[in-house]
Amino acid sequence: MSTETERHHEQHPSAGRFEMVRRVPGPSLADAITDICGYREMLPVRSRNIEYASLTVPLVISFAEPFAIGLGRDPGDNDRFASFTAGLYAGPVVIESFGGACCVQINFTPLGARRFFGLPMSELTDRMVGLDNVLGLEGIALRERLGNARDWSTRFAIAEGFVAARLAEAKWMSAEVAWAYRRVIGSGGRTRISVLADELGWSRKHLATKFSDAIGIGPKTLSRIVRFNRALSLSKQQEDDWAGIAADCGYADQAHLVREFRQLAGETPTALFAPA
Repeated sequence: MSTETERHHEQHPSAGRFEMVRRVPGPSLADAITDICGYREMLPVRSRNIEYASLTVPLVISFAEPFAIGLGRDPGDNDRFASFTAGLYAGPVVIESFGGACCVQINFTPLGARRFFGLPMSELTDRMVGLDNVLGLEGIALRERLGNARDWSTRFAIAEGFVAARLAEAKWMSAEVAWAYRRVIGSGGRTRISVLADELGWSRKHLATKFSDAIGIGPKTLSRIVRFNRALSLSKQQEDDWAGIAADCGYADQAHLVREFRQLAGETPTALFAPA
């Protein structure tokens, strides 16, 4: 395997239960997708995973059993999803699988997802939408090509090519919205929304409308998710110093941080990191 492939293609087997292979895209797609993952379960074991509020818009293309997915709750019998995309959700997502899943997952940035899907991201917010509903016949053909591919490397190449081709024909994002989005990200979610609106010469309502179309959530919710994820990252360096983390991330106090963790992760910070 070449050095170039090694840098962009990582494999993570887990005790024979499943394999996960990950590829980081080339520079031309870096603004649109963060990575592409291949996932295959090898034992008939039921598993449960909770994903916290994030800024990832996944496109899952499945070749086998569906997942059971619940937004902010345990999934029910009718919450089965195979090939789908999901918009941003300001809360925890509970994912269950049953030992027979196999899929490719393309993880988009919010701005990349808006260009790729070519529809208002508010139509995907807080929901899962089937592959055929967002990509039509193109999506069905993509699923067939990926399912027939001989290995993960081939699947990744097909997926990257498909994304690149759609983006080449897509409209570019509004420069103002892209600037405001990156400003929120760069500030760690601490930039005041009124300041953003003033600098753009927009009303706060107009800014919120533009954000809803571009990424599916308003700038205030975006800021909350950014602060929350920064707090998660800092917790790995400042273990148990939740008062310090709250101050570093711009929360009013530790109680404010705890409330946000309850809403965005479904747990308090101490419960989240309690020993198993």
